[in-house]
Amino acid sequence: MSADATDRRILEALQRKGRMSNADLSEQVNLSASACHRRVQRLEAEGYIKDYVALLDARKMGVSTTVFVEITLQGQADEVLDAFEKAVRRIPDVLECHLMAGTADYILKVVAENTEDFARIHRQHLARLPGVAQMQSSFALRTVFKTTALPVWGGK
Repeated sequence: MSADATDRRILEALQRKGRMSNADLSEQVNLSASACHRRVQRLEAEGYIKDYVALLDARKMGVSTTVFVEITLQGQADEVLDAFEKAVRRIPDVLECHLMAGTADYILKVVAENTEDFARIHRQHLARLPGVAQMQSSFALRTVFKTTALPVWGGK
């Protein structure tokens, strides 16, 4: 089943504030509370809504430094990719890992307390990843824009 306009309004609202009550959500999307609840349950069952999480403040958590690490592997064989992906999942400081098309094979988003902490993460974890031929790190100076909300205009 595809998401209609009302479903999209529900998804947009929940992306902005996932802990709002069903009463508040139903009022915001102009739907009865029971109909809204049924739609949210359906959106969860159909996989449109994967999970609910708390978004933490990186500064308050002591990890205000963001580093993007481009990694080129020694080869593209499945076993090389699999070994790298399995190992990188175990590094708690890595928030995201993306297989790329282009010059780098992977891009990692890493958080650290500061540059010294990143040096520790690099030495203890990143430098030990299997199959790595080259690594280049870029430090974010300032986050200009950040969101976790996906665009909700169409829908399949």
